[in-house]
Amino acid sequence: MVIKTKKSSPKKRKTAPARGKQAKITKAKTPADKSNFSNFEPYKLKKGEKYLNESQEKHLKKILVDWRKTLMEEVDKTVNYLQDEASNFPDPADRAAQEEEFSIELRTRDRERKLIRKIDDTLEKLEQGDYGYCDSCGIEIGLRRLEARPTAEKCVDCKSLDEIRERQLGS
Repeated sequence: MVIKTKKSSPKKRKTAPARGKQAKITKAKTPADKSNFSNFEPYKLKKGEKYLNESQEKHLKKILVDWRKTLMEEVDKTVNYLQDEASNFPDPADRAAQEEEFSIELRTRDRERKLIRKIDDTLEKLEQGDYGYCDSCGIEIGLRRLEARPTAEKCVDCKSLDEIRERQLGS
């Protein structure tokens, strides 16, 4: 008689439940968690293709528009969520937990609102033909960098220098 044993998978650690409201506490997601702009097919470069030609611009514009649309949908969900979940709890701990949750959600939406404004500015630059070139040195930012960060205004080198300066001044 052969007895088959099932391999046990590693067990997930359980954590203690949070204080306060137990029914529906959701973790606020960052814009990167919800952002849909990364779900795209990378542009396939053709040999000898000119930088930021019409098809590349169309590709990048689609990324920006889709990203903006996703962020706007999140704003609408937040408004509905805050209206639906607004309650006056008798327990001060529950009220504090809800206020903290709302505060985190509103801060996230504020960052997303600023990002939407930046996307709008980028779309305008694209329409004017000023898109894709470094604001500091004027060289091409590069298609892959623009796909990774469609609102990029600086090339990798200039952005790196800015970050180094920022760290030196901040320390």
